[in-house]
Amino acid sequence: MNRLVDATSPYLLQHKDNPVDWWPWSAEAFTEAARRDVPVLISVGYAACHWCHVMAHESFENEQVGALLNDNFVSIKVDREERPDVDAVYMTATQAMTGQGGWPMTVFATPDGTPFFCGTYFPRPNFVQLLQSVATAWREQREAVLGQGAAVVEAIGGAQAVGGPTAPLDAPLLDAAAAKLASEYDATNGGFGGAPKFPPHMNLLFLLRHHQRTGDPGSLEITRHTAEAMARGGIYDQLAGGFARYSVDAHWTVPHFEKMLYDNALLLRVYTQLWRLTGDPLARRVARDTARFLADELHRPGQGFASALDADTEGVEGLTYAWTPAQLVEALGEEDGRFAADLFTVTEEGTFEHGMSVLKLARDVDDAAPEVRARWQQVVGRLLAARDTRPQPALDDKVVAAWNGLAITAIAEFQQVAAVYASPKDEDANLMDGVTIVADGAMRQAAEHLASVHLVDGRLRRVSRDGKVGEPAGVLEDYGCVAEAFCAMHQLTGEGRWLTLAGELLDTALAHFPAPGGAFYDTADDAERLVARPADPTDNATPSGRSALIAGLVAYSALTGETRYREAAEAALGTVAPIVGKHPRFTGYAATVGEALLSGPYEIAVVTDDPAGDPLVAAARRHAPPGAVVVAGRPDQPGVPLLADRPLVEGRSAAYVCRGFVCQRPVTSVEELVAELG
Repeated sequence: MNRLVDATSPYLLQHKDNPVDWWPWSAEAFTEAARRDVPVLISVGYAACHWCHVMAHESFENEQVGALLNDNFVSIKVDREERPDVDAVYMTATQAMTGQGGWPMTVFATPDGTPFFCGTYFPRPNFVQLLQSVATAWREQREAVLGQGAAVVEAIGGAQAVGGPTAPLDAPLLDAAAAKLASEYDATNGGFGGAPKFPPHMNLLFLLRHHQRTGDPGSLEITRHTAEAMARGGIYDQLAGGFARYSVDAHWTVPHFEKMLYDNALLLRVYTQLWRLTGDPLARRVARDTARFLADELHRPGQGFASALDADTEGVEGLTYAWTPAQLVEALGEEDGRFAADLFTVTEEGTFEHGMSVLKLARDVDDAAPEVRARWQQVVGRLLAARDTRPQPALDDKVVAAWNGLAITAIAEFQQVAAVYASPKDEDANLMDGVTIVADGAMRQAAEHLASVHLVDGRLRRVSRDGKVGEPAGVLEDYGCVAEAFCAMHQLTGEGRWLTLAGELLDTALAHFPAPGGAFYDTADDAERLVARPADPTDNATPSGRSALIAGLVAYSALTGETRYREAAEAALGTVAPIVGKHPRFTGYAATVGEALLSGPYEIAVVTDDPAGDPLVAAARRHAPPGAVVVAGRPDQPGVPLLADRPLVEGRSAAYVCRGFVCQRPVTSVEELVAELG
C-alpha cells in the first residue's frame, strides 16, 4: 500500500504509483517497523532533483526493487524542502559516514530512527545488492548494526553541538573575511572555486556591503565581474530570465537546469544592489528580468511563489533550453539565425550534449548601438515564442515559507531601487513599469498568503500547496526569512501591521528556538524530537536559520528602537563569528548582517505627504548605507515607530537620520541628506 496519494509535496506525489509501499515521514511508519522488527529506509530528495528522478526510474519504479523493499523494510519518502529538519539530521549522518552528501539521500535506520548506513545515489544493481546485504546484516549481525548506529548518532551530536566559542563580529574580522574571499576568487571566470560552480549570492551581498562601508574597490570588482560572468553565461536564461541552480563547469556555460526560488530571490538582491550602487545597465536588466521571472514563472495567483522549475523535461535535461544552429535558422530565418548563433555562441560542435548548445551572451549588448539592442530583443522574443512550443519542465508548486520570505524581501528592494531610477527617457521604460507592477502584485499576494495561510495559531507552518497549508512546522529559517520580509513590506508600504507581524514571529523564535550561549536551534523546543536537534550555523544554498533570524532581529530593532532584539542579534552573531574569518564562503549572510551592524544600521525616516514621489525618499533609498532601514510617510502614522514625534519642518518634508540610536537634526534638502548618509 503506497500512502503518498494524499501528500501535499509534489516530490512525494511523483512516487505515489511506485510498487514500493511508501510511507510519508510519520510516527506510524516507525511504529510499523518496530512491529515488524525490520529496518527503515529513509529516501530523501526533492522534486527538481535530476538524480532523484534517475534513481526513481531505475529502482523505485522497478517491481523487483519494490518487492525487496516491501519484504525487508519500512520505506519512508521525505521531501527535503518540506522537512529540512529531517534532511539536516540525516545529511549530517551521511557526511559523517561517507565524507560527502547530496540528493537523493539514502539512509538505513533502526525503528527508533537511528541511522546505521548512509549514502546517496545508487545504480539499480548496486542498490539491489545493498538492500540484500542490509537485510542480511539486520537479521544476522544485529549487534554490529546497532553499534554502528550508536557511533553515527554520537558523530551527529558532535557536528550539531552548540555553546562553543564566541567572539564579536567586528571590523577586523569582516575585513579578514573579505580578504579570504579575494584570495579564493576565480579572476578568470568569476565566482569562487572550480566545477561545479554555484552562484555565490550571499558572498556577493556581503562584498557589496563591505565595499560600501570601506570603499574597497576589490570587493566591488569581484562582485561586478562575477555578476557579469553569470549573466552572460548559460546558467542565466538568456531568453526568459532566471538563473539555474549551478554550472557543471567552472565558466558558467552548462547549467544544471533546475531553477530554484531561493537562488533567484537572492540573486535578484545582488543585481538590484549592484544597480543601485553603480547604475550598471547590465545589472539593471538582469534585476528587471529576474523580477519578471519570479512574477511570471513562479508566482501562483492568489498565493505565494512556487519552489522550483524541474531540471528535466520528459526525463531529459536541457530539452527545453538547448539549441543547434539549424534550429535557430528554422525559428528565425537564415540571416537572423546566423546573427543569433554568433551572439549566443551556438556552434556545430555544441557546448552541451548531442551537438546542442546552451545560449550564452558572447558580447556585452547593454551598451551597444540602439539598432543592435533592438535586433537582439526582437530575436529573443521570437526564440522565446519558438521555445514555448517545446515540452516544458515541471513546476514544483509548493509554497515554502522561508523562500517566499526571501523573494518578498528581494522584490521589495527591487521596487525601491526601480522607483529611484525611474525615468521616462529610458527606451524600455514601459517594460520596466510593467515588471514593477506585476512584481509588486506578486509580492503583496505572497506576503498576504504567508500572513493568512501559513500563520496558524500564532505559529508558522513550513509549506502550503493549492492554498492549503501543510502539516510540517516552520523551522528557524522560516521565522527569520519571513520576519525580515515583513520588515521589508513595512518599509515599502508604510503599513504598521507588517511590523507587528514581524515582531510576533521574532518573539516566537526567541521563546522556542534559543540554544546555549546566544545560539539558536533550527527546530522549536516543542517540535517533533529527532535523533539529534539540528543547529547548523553555516550558510549554504540559503541563509542558515541563525543568520536569517539575526537579519530579522537587526531590521526589526532598527525599525522599532527596541534594543533587546539587537542584543539578541549581536549575541547570536557572536556564535558565528569564529567561523566567518576562516570560512567566509559558508557564512555570507551572517557577514552581510555583520556589515549592517557595523554600519549602524542607519535609521532613516522621511516625513512627507508624498512618499512615492518625494526626492528626499529617492535620495534616502539611493544612498542608504549598508543594511539601513528607510520609512516614509506622514508624521505620526499609526504603527510606524520611526515616524512618531517627527513633524514636518516649516511645512516642508524632512528626513530624520539616526545611527546606533543617536539622531542628527532633521534636514530638508537632498544635498543635506546625502551629506549625512555619506
